[in-house]
Amino acid sequence: MRRVIGVNTWVWVSPVTDDSLPELAAKAAGMGFGALELPVEQPGDWSADAAAETLAEHGLAAVVVGAMGPGRNLVAARGSEIVATQNYLVHCIKVAERLGARVVAGPFTAATGRTWRMDAEERNDLYRELRTSLAPVIRQAEERGIRLAIEPLNRYETSLVNTVEQATDALGDVFGPGLGLALDSYHLNIEERDIAAAIRAAGEHLAHVQVCGNDRGPVGDDHIDWRALLDALDDVGYAGPLGLESFTADNATIAVAASVWRPLAPSQDALAERSIRYLNALHDERES
Repeated sequence: MRRVIGVNTWVWVSPVTDDSLPELAAKAAGMGFGALELPVEQPGDWSADAAAETLAEHGLAAVVVGAMGPGRNLVAARGSEIVATQNYLVHCIKVAERLGARVVAGPFTAATGRTWRMDAEERNDLYRELRTSLAPVIRQAEERGIRLAIEPLNRYETSLVNTVEQATDALGDVFGPGLGLALDSYHLNIEERDIAAAIRAAGEHLAHVQVCGNDRGPVGDDHIDWRALLDALDDVGYAGPLGLESFTADNATIAVAASVWRPLAPSQDALAERSIRYLNALHDERES
């Protein structure tokens, strides 16, 4: 199956703004990308109305991505903090609706980088709390035809949900039209013993897929078995985009959050261009 290849604006900037988005959209479309992942770091960084016009001008589909910065938590936090996080996610859902996006993806559990030890009983209690905190957000998503896609992160960025198996344990009872999984090749490479098997385990719950090299660099210049990954996506019937997500070391906030301490390609443009060339070539090979 040939899928749309998208790119996240984080490849170049953080945060995206109304001033930077037109240039980034034109760049992405010119490189051949068919979708743009738009992070909502802070509500108001960019206008959904203006973004919708820009994406339409360049023929780009939209995926909305959320950011769980400090103070955004759905578990083990003050009630006011959980409510604020729920309100933030509902805002992301409304933005997605305006853009015609079908997915809001992100690590919607606890603040990225927040880790702590927990025993099995505490973990089960937190998973129960997570389901409760997500319930009103899932209802809002389902009512608007949006699917929230929760992303497992590697062990250095969270201690709550690292694997597909843990995500299923935490959320299996509430998966459905309003909630699924987002899987990222970078995190899969760290946490899963078999990336393709993990994708197959996600099955029908898979709502979004992000890709990059195992070092956060270009797709194809790395050791991931991309053919096996695409085969697994075919097996579960995933028809959504492949969203290239990487980061620039030049931005202090995002570089620290993602632990990007060095350039991952000769330039950010080169990272994007190399990735889409490789994925297109791989799709061509599989279709021949």
